[in-house]
Amino acid sequence: MKEDTGIVPLRQPNSVDDPLTEIAREGARRMLAAALRAEADAFVEELVEERLPDGRQRVVRHGYGPEREVQTGIGGLEVRRPKVRDRAVGAGTGKIRFTSSILPRWARRSRSLDALLPVLYLRGISTGDFQDALGAILGADAPNLSPGVISRLTGEWEADYARWQRRDLSARRYAYIWADGVYLQARMEPQAECMLVVIGATPEGKKELVGFQVGMRESAQSWRELLVDVKARGLASAPEIAVGDGALGFWKALDEVFPGVRHQRCWVHKTSNVLNKLPKSMQPGVKSDLREIWQAETRSVAETAMDVFTEKYGAKYGKAVACLTKDREALLAFYDFPAEHWDHLRTGNPIESVFATVRHRTVRTKGALSQRTAKLMVYKLIQAASKGWRRLKAANQLPLVIEGIKFTDGVAATDAKNRAA
Repeated sequence: MKEDTGIVPLRQPNSVDDPLTEIAREGARRMLAAALRAEADAFVEELVEERLPDGRQRVVRHGYGPEREVQTGIGGLEVRRPKVRDRAVGAGTGKIRFTSSILPRWARRSRSLDALLPVLYLRGISTGDFQDALGAILGADAPNLSPGVISRLTGEWEADYARWQRRDLSARRYAYIWADGVYLQARMEPQAECMLVVIGATPEGKKELVGFQVGMRESAQSWRELLVDVKARGLASAPEIAVGDGALGFWKALDEVFPGVRHQRCWVHKTSNVLNKLPKSMQPGVKSDLREIWQAETRSVAETAMDVFTEKYGAKYGKAVACLTKDREALLAFYDFPAEHWDHLRTGNPIESVFATVRHRTVRTKGALSQRTAKLMVYKLIQAASKGWRRLKAANQLPLVIEGIKFTDGVAATDAKNRAA
């Protein structure tokens, strides 16, 4: 009897699919089938010691589910999900269920394709044109991307965004937050509006999107509305430090809503601001001098380097020096936190890196997006990007930060005492 492997036979190329693409799809189908079998076998193996009263193995493989097509970046792949049976059902015990992390029960599209759909929407492609736009990748039929399906999908995105905006934050705690107002090239509205974004670091070192809405970047009122909303949904504990650029509106709102939070100015923005006040011919050398400040091993060395910078350029380029020194304390606040986190705290890169992809996707958008549409689509792009966010280094230091342990030049006070002993 031929073994049922769950692999779908090789299809013959049609008028749309070329042989090379079909070979790639066949390889992907076989790899997916093998991965699904291995996942199910591993699940059964973990429970091999579970036995019925008569000695038989309780959890066993049980064939395959019906064939279905999953849309992926290389087209539709026909798959059959392996099934697992719990023989003890009905014997007064809880049922053991197998859920595939590779292919969830109702999945019809890969995650990468779900991320692609809002990108196409942002590009101005109408729901009726999605099948034509994706036909070269997914094949002529693209059964799961009809106009009706796309319309329902955008409705699901909106509902998902609404749920996210109402989520309870009472159990959340963020050691650090990064804030920025990011302008996109999509023509949302006549006013100079932007996306206000707050990302937080949990005690486990995971980065999360905390707050997100459309507002005025320089407006304290817009930032206040965002922060008040976050606090009203249960975020009672203030972060230890906030990282951002020179938008005065954010810092004013932060001090009103979460008083006492330390300020850390972004060195990337500050460097750009200082260099803008100097001749281009001088900028490479000045940039190197600024790097000597924020890459110094200790606060005292950084303070000395800033004094040298002031003496070196103050006489002739007073505006550049004033731009730097007026935020002296906020630029050096990171020295009072773990040294392993300095790379995270000295810049707003967590937000900039997230929006690099979003900005790239929207920079050539021709359609005039409404505020609602732009907000919804960018939210979906951020959610897709968040799956790849890296955790903070040395996450074990974060509980110390939250407990209020003092750090000097990146070293915890308890560590310094132990070293002295």
